[in-house]
Amino acid sequence: MVKVGIINVTGYAGVELARFLSRHPDAEIVSVTGRSAAGQKVSDVFPHLAGEVADMTITPEVTESVDVVFSALPQVESAKVCVPFVRNGTKVIDISADFRLHDPAVYQQWYKAEHPAPDLLETSVYGLTELDREGIAGADVVANPGCYPTGAILGLAPVVKAGLVKDQIIVDAKSGVSGAGRGLSLGTHFSEVNENVYAYGIDGHRHLPEITQELARQRDGFDPKVIFLPHLIPMTRGILDSIYCDFVDGAFSGPEQAGKAIKELYRDFYKGERFVKVVNASPQTKQTWGNNDCLIYPTVDKRTGRLMVFCALDNLVKGAAGQAIQNMNLMFGLPEAEGLDFIAIYP
Repeated sequence: MVKVGIINVTGYAGVELARFLSRHPDAEIVSVTGRSAAGQKVSDVFPHLAGEVADMTITPEVTESVDVVFSALPQVESAKVCVPFVRNGTKVIDISADFRLHDPAVYQQWYKAEHPAPDLLETSVYGLTELDREGIAGADVVANPGCYPTGAILGLAPVVKAGLVKDQIIVDAKSGVSGAGRGLSLGTHFSEVNENVYAYGIDGHRHLPEITQELARQRDGFDPKVIFLPHLIPMTRGILDSIYCDFVDGAFSGPEQAGKAIKELYRDFYKGERFVKVVNASPQTKQTWGNNDCLIYPTVDKRTGRLMVFCALDNLVKGAAGQAIQNMNLMFGLPEAEGLDFIAIYP
C-alpha cells in the first residue's frame, strides 16, 4: 500500500486528488495539509467526500511518514515545500509549475523568482505519462504537466515526432474558471465571468515555455515557434485546445491524402492508450467532465491544406489530479489506470 500525503488538499487539484485516491485500491491517504483550514476535518470543508479521508484532520504540514507527496500548492511556494521531501528520499509529484522547466533562467524569467533547487530541475521528469513512461517510472521528482500544455503536447506529438509539420504553430485554447484555482479574485468573480469570454496572457502565458520545451524534445532539431493564446470561458471545468499548423513541403500530395494519413498516424500513435482517445468528430469538454480522458480529433482543412487538431480534457483531472495519479501508479509499479477508470459524467 502506497502511503500518500497531499499538500494543500483545500485547493481544487488537492480535493480532486483526495476524491480519486480515496477509492484507489493500492494507495492510502495518511496526511493532508491546508493552511487556511488547519485543524478542521476534511468533511467540514468538503462534505461530499466520504470514507476515511473525510474523518482526517487537516494539518499545517505533513505529519506522517509517507512514500509519496503530492503538492497542490501554487508555483514558487510549492518548490519550497517539496525540496526537503526530495532531499530526504521521499518521492514527489508536483502539480504546480515548479519543476517543469529544466532551465533555471527560463524559470526565473517566467515566474519572477529564483528556483530554490536548480539541481532538481535537471533531474525532474516531465510527467506526461503517454510520452515518457520509462522516465516517470524511475523518477524521484515528477513535474505534473500544466492543463493547457497536456492537450497541446498530446495533440501535436504524433506529427512533430514524424517530422510532418513546420515550426509555426498556433494553439488557441479555452478553459473553465476552475483552472484559476480556488482563491478569490476579481477576474473569476461570477459577475465578471458569466456571459463573458475573453483572451488573456496575450503578451505571453506561463504555459508557453513548457509547451515549446516539450515539443522540442519530441524531435531533434525541431525549434517550435508557438503562438499560445488562452481564453476564459464561463464554465467550471474543461479545456479545449484548437491547434493549427502547416505541413512541411512535400509531406502529402494534397488535403485528401493528408486527411486520411493523419487520422491513421494518430490512431497508430495512441493505439492501446487508455486515456488518450482519437475520436471521429470534434470533441466537447462535457465528454471528459470528471474523468481522465483526453479526446483528440485531427483533421485537415480542405481549402488551405492546414492541419487542425482539437483536444478536450478536464483541467482538474487529466490536466491535474488524474495525470498525477497516473504518474504515481507508474512510479510504484502499479497498473497505470488503477483508481482512474471512471466514465465521464454527461451531460
